[in-house]
Amino acid sequence: MSKDITLQALRLFIDVATQGSFSDVARRRGLPTSSVSRHINALETRLGHKLLVRNTRAVRLTDAGTRYVHEVREILAALDIASDAVRGNATTPQGRLHINAPVAFGRHHIAPHLAEFQHRFPGIEVDLTLTDAFIDPISEGADVVIRIGTLRDSSLVSRKLAAQRYVAVSAASYLEQHGAPPTPDALADHNCLVYKGANVEMPWLFRKGNEPFRPYRVKGSLRSNDADSLITAARQGQGIILFPTWLLHEHIRQKHLLPILTDW
Repeated sequence: MSKDITLQALRLFIDVATQGSFSDVARRRGLPTSSVSRHINALETRLGHKLLVRNTRAVRLTDAGTRYVHEVREILAALDIASDAVRGNATTPQGRLHINAPVAFGRHHIAPHLAEFQHRFPGIEVDLTLTDAFIDPISEGADVVIRIGTLRDSSLVSRKLAAQRYVAVSAASYLEQHGAPPTPDALADHNCLVYKGANVEMPWLFRKGNEPFRPYRVKGSLRSNDADSLITAARQGQGIILFPTWLLHEHIRQKHLLPILTDW
């Protein structure tokens, strides 16, 4: 690191890139806004590149800033870990951890593991918020956000946990009465139980082999923003649902729900 680039300038740059505001960072850091601006101006001068574009309403990263922010975050994280290890704090994490996750994912894959996690790390308090709405991690004060889909804000640090696959399923009783749809087009003749995440009904997407995904508009007697309610209705023979395999695995394994349209 150049002797002219200070750790404070790097940390202030990360804060401004994350929060999108010089004044907010200054207030949280207890510094004058002019001081924050001066540190970042000096950083840009040393690097010979503009990192941030300022206007009256927002601050955004330049292309150089986007590349730089990822590298700096990793460097500062490694430095903090090394410093904690020297101070002897690395093995005793403490503080409040704010986790934000989708409702069904949180219920099935986070909540069941919290007791074990907090037994292992008794110094950590967990604040778990479950919502299917896309949130701003900064304004919501979230430390860890889990979402399914494409990351909208490229300035955030992200890690892909896994790919997911969707499967259409129904109870045997429904299939005995109505038959299984041979193709996605045939779903128009069936009772589809529709999930409306964040109050928006999404089309069902299918593809065969390597063909592009095609959207299918489906309809039925029940719509809900709660996945478990739709699964319960499907198990009772009310209709067909489409959800990720991580949500339906146990229901399929126990044959409460049967996969359909398996060629798609």
